[in-house]
Amino acid sequence: MNRAFGAVLVAILATASAPSAAGATRAAPDGAPGAARAGQVVTYDQHSVMLDGRRILVQGAEMHYFRLPSPDLWRDVLEKIRAGGFNTVSLYFDWAYHSPKRGVYDFTGVRDVDRLLRMIDEMGMWAIVRPGPYINAETTGGGFPAWLKLVPGKARTSAPGYTAAYTEWLDHINPIIARHQVTRGGSVLMYNVENEYQANTDAAYMQALQDKARADGIDVPIVTNVCCDAGSWASTWGSGLGAVQIPGVDDYPQSFDCANAETAWGPWGEGVTERIRPDAPGYAAEYQAGAIDLGDTGYERCRELTGPEYMRFFYKNNAITSGSTLFSYYMTFGGTNWGWLAQPNDVYTSYDYGAAITEGRQLTAKYDEFKRQGYFLTALAPLAKTDPATAPTSDSPALTAVARSNPDTGTQFVLLRHTDRAAASDDSGVLDWSTPDGRYRVPVRVVGKDAKILVAGYDLGGQRLVWSTSEIMTHAAIGGRDVAVLYGTEATGGATVLRYPARPRVRVLDGEVTSTYDPATGDLRLDYRHEGLARVEISGGGRRSALLLLGTHATVSPFWRMETDAGPVLVRGTSLVRSATVTGAAVRLRADTAAPGQIEVFAPARRLSVNGQPVGVRPTPSGSLVGRLPGPDRVRLPRLTGWRTQVEAPEAAPGFDDSRWVVADKTTSLSPYQPNTLPVLYADDYGYHYGNVWYRGRFTATGTETALKLNAITGRRGSYLVWLNGRYLGAARGGVEDDSVPNPDPGPGTFAIPDGLLTAGKPAVLSVLVENMGHNDDWTVDDVRMRQPRGLTGAALIGSGAALSWRIQGARGGEDLTDRARGPLNNGGLYGERHGWSLPGYPDGSWRRVGSLAGTPVAPGVTWYRTTFGLDLPRGQDTSVALRFAEPPPAGHRVMLFLNGWQLGLYGGGGMGPQTDFVLPAGLLRHNGTNTLALAVTAREASELGAVSLVSLGTQRGGVPVLPVHSPAFR
Repeated sequence: MNRAFGAVLVAILATASAPSAAGATRAAPDGAPGAARAGQVVTYDQHSVMLDGRRILVQGAEMHYFRLPSPDLWRDVLEKIRAGGFNTVSLYFDWAYHSPKRGVYDFTGVRDVDRLLRMIDEMGMWAIVRPGPYINAETTGGGFPAWLKLVPGKARTSAPGYTAAYTEWLDHINPIIARHQVTRGGSVLMYNVENEYQANTDAAYMQALQDKARADGIDVPIVTNVCCDAGSWASTWGSGLGAVQIPGVDDYPQSFDCANAETAWGPWGEGVTERIRPDAPGYAAEYQAGAIDLGDTGYERCRELTGPEYMRFFYKNNAITSGSTLFSYYMTFGGTNWGWLAQPNDVYTSYDYGAAITEGRQLTAKYDEFKRQGYFLTALAPLAKTDPATAPTSDSPALTAVARSNPDTGTQFVLLRHTDRAAASDDSGVLDWSTPDGRYRVPVRVVGKDAKILVAGYDLGGQRLVWSTSEIMTHAAIGGRDVAVLYGTEATGGATVLRYPARPRVRVLDGEVTSTYDPATGDLRLDYRHEGLARVEISGGGRRSALLLLGTHATVSPFWRMETDAGPVLVRGTSLVRSATVTGAAVRLRADTAAPGQIEVFAPARRLSVNGQPVGVRPTPSGSLVGRLPGPDRVRLPRLTGWRTQVEAPEAAPGFDDSRWVVADKTTSLSPYQPNTLPVLYADDYGYHYGNVWYRGRFTATGTETALKLNAITGRRGSYLVWLNGRYLGAARGGVEDDSVPNPDPGPGTFAIPDGLLTAGKPAVLSVLVENMGHNDDWTVDDVRMRQPRGLTGAALIGSGAALSWRIQGARGGEDLTDRARGPLNNGGLYGERHGWSLPGYPDGSWRRVGSLAGTPVAPGVTWYRTTFGLDLPRGQDTSVALRFAEPPPAGHRVMLFLNGWQLGLYGGGGMGPQTDFVLPAGLLRHNGTNTLALAVTAREASELGAVSLVSLGTQRGGVPVLPVHSPAFR
């Protein structure tokens, strides 16, 4: 442990009631990160984290850099996250993604996490870093590298072998993180150890992880995330061994039943974050913002399950009921399980997750709701310190209210919702509300499964907000006046009361708004209906002028708030605003437009430019500037023609030369899973961890053999194909192990031997292709589950005692990568993968031509198809392109998709998921150049291909510059 920090930590633990120091950081106004400034301190108490004494409310978004293999697009997603009202990004770091072999680590190219953290630094956001060592995240092995299976010692414990292995990982990742901490002018605000560790009670292990972090220079608060049972041993963490400073809770109230999205409503509870330590702020470490598609119904259904209605109810209920001030939403952008990244049992290629930002980087209605709530949470500073308060009472039993107030300002935050959380009725009532400025009877209405956060006793800039039945989206001081955006449910009534020393002047600029002034109290009351966007200008009355923009959920969604050195600006009408600067009388925006239309800007400026181009503007009565922006140019995508094909799998032929393959002759394994027969044939034991693996077994026939009995474990969605002396015998599904007790007969397959295929006394060759779909996670700290093997677990001849000798071949080079750019998870052991058939530049001129893939018959085995296509997409425009398979996933075959050598998806039957669109990320896809597309088709039975095409998932004028990702060609 760092000695200097050790003294601070001791003081923290000894003085739970005092703000807890954790090093230096930076500060900025309005609850948002700002320019780096040394010598400031990060502290916390039971209410919130504080930077140099200034309370902040953390609005965090989870994204996974490893699920987007195009570093320039990291910036695109980060800018969208920031624009959506988030000030923080939560990041897992995937050990397996960086380490193909023990002692070998790669942080270059698509693995350059230092570059990622620099981006976050530059953008003025904060980061919550989560380096594990175990992360789960539905990744193969839960983030554990597969070589860890060969290391003695139970994972996620204090076992010496595991300790030595994870120490090696932290030796590499911690120094990168340390130099980006807020204490050094960077972005890292909190450091998360382990992941959902309540499954075990090895406090010494948890303490060792923290001690390692401190020794490596981590001096920000250490946190962790507890799942599912916050009342477990983690709830007793105080100042004892293994205690973290700020423990957080994972909440998934909607579960993962995407198939029943329209009926699910909090089946896993109220979803209110439980505070684990009384001296630390409430931390929603993973709050459900999507779902894995366990039922293979498609991620759009998961987006419905966790859509805006759910978000309005559960997120607001959590914020006000619990008083939490640290939020991180899982996922905000999911991305793609490219290569062999997926954990086999729960997910398929897409990790869209039903998130607010789709896998194709498009914004959704969920994004709009995040923005409405995020702008509110980060704009209203009193929310960072609240205590439970007496709530207004409702004269309607159908409605209930919960309240919190800031003890320093008196500001009240009232959650209004249905008493029955599942109610979908339209109910009205009157609140008896004692506000800081007096007691009022306030008419309210809740329509459907909704919830509202109403505010009273708030200094809204230079205005005094007494109360409002509209929700606040944001407010800012712009050009010497207060501009506020409020909203409510479409077609419902609204009322807002402001207080003035003298009668103010009220001018309705747009919409229907009535006003009354009570000189006895100084209350100005505005009454209106939430329709369209009403505009009210208020001046005089002893306060500076104000502009209220009163809208609905839909009409306030086009507003964007951006911070500049000259103060905040508001923009309305674009698809996205990425950044803003104000210099003199000019405001400069980087923004996206999906269609031509109007742009409106509220800023202390008279001139406007967007993406470097001047925009003609005129002033409006609202004091804004209005102009018009063009939309994107038309996108034309080519047809995919010129296909060439080549049948693969020479490994099935008896005469194939396998002399360079690894001899499989081990008789023991570290796996608790005992093989059905010897030798041990587990692929990992021979250094082949990902993708397809070939086995060739030799024996001398006796003539009495009647069948082959095989066993294989592949993980869900996997299978294996069998040949004997070159004759295809069939396929079987691989085993899936979910229990801690090994199945004695996993993935069984019995294959009859045709008469005449074997001759007594003659050599015979058995060839088996096994599809390894990834490795089990270790969520329950189960050594049997974690070390469950992949590949053949048994092979026997029925009717004969002839001995089998084996050789094995997986990805070229095994743990010693031959393609470092694409990394350990990209390639498996197909012949074509080993010989470069997936790569651009491979000489396929001798391959047979195929006019169209639609209707093309496919024989059992492996067949490859390749084509090239050129793109010349509009520059200065962000177009998301996907490869679309025209048919639902077929039963008889699966397709492995390679773009310029990058394996970007698995399509097909056998439980591969419902996916038919596969995102081709810019950077891997050359938007202005030539691309190579290769499809490896593995057929378990005679089958037929369908048509494939390129489609646009969305296009906007704007975007970020994207350079080609290094993609080595064939040589």
